[in-house]
Amino acid sequence: MNDLRGVFAAAVTPLLDDGTRLDEGGVGEVADFLVKGGVDGALVCGTAGEGMVLSVDERKRALLAYLAAAGSRLAIMAHCGAQTTADTAALAAHAAEAGAVGVSVIAPPYFPLDDRALLEHLAAAALACAPLPFYIYAFTARSGYPVPLSVIERLGERVPNLAGLKVSEAPWERFQPYLIDGLDIFVGPEALIDRGLAGGAIGTISALASALPEVVVAAVRERTPQTTARAADARAAIERFPMPAALKTVCGVRGVPIAGGVRAPLRALDEAERSELEGVVRGLLEAVPA
Repeated sequence: MNDLRGVFAAAVTPLLDDGTRLDEGGVGEVADFLVKGGVDGALVCGTAGEGMVLSVDERKRALLAYLAAAGSRLAIMAHCGAQTTADTAALAAHAAEAGAVGVSVIAPPYFPLDDRALLEHLAAAALACAPLPFYIYAFTARSGYPVPLSVIERLGERVPNLAGLKVSEAPWERFQPYLIDGLDIFVGPEALIDRGLAGGAIGTISALASALPEVVVAAVRERTPQTTARAADARAAIERFPMPAALKTVCGVRGVPIAGGVRAPLRALDEAERSELEGVVRGLLEAVPA
């Protein structure tokens, strides 16, 4: 269906005024940073991008800003998962019209949908963006319930554009069942990159890649336990701090001129946390081979 593969950064969404206003100019700075870091593309408004706490209009504007900033340098996917089917379908349709290369959708959080309801929700989203490649975002820790394999199979029978999944399930025993023949799988957990690729995954969509892209690029390109372990250690070190504010702070430390604000109820780092994280980042960068 498509040739999307490799390293996609789950990009942060730059915000101004303590996280209350979209910083479209900052999007260009992030895009330039990701290009220099060697990634193949970016996923906009996913978990690291605060999509679920942004308005539909803000999410559309963020996607347009990333598409304009990336040009032909990065492939831009849109995460369109939202609380309601109507908002999810509207975002998916907009992504297709705007020129995104793919759409990803997480199961709506809070209400644990049964198989029938989840199937209808995903089908509406996929059909709204067809024929654009559609990816289910499997992440029980955020949705609150898993995506059943039977729903994936039935969705493939219902829509023409089911391309694959982003799988953020862990540990391996929860990840492995989603390595489904005929579907393109992107690995979410950095600690599973080498095993996922060996099992047939075609790349990663990584939050860490939004702040330390070269670490994730090395893990995917080299496919060794050592480079995967380096990425896993870096992710563990950073997510000791509030996310996704920590990712924005790392970007700032690395010279990307964006504010560290996030959308409430998420919170930014305090001064002590920022100082500590800066030291962590320096150590992580010193450990990256030249």
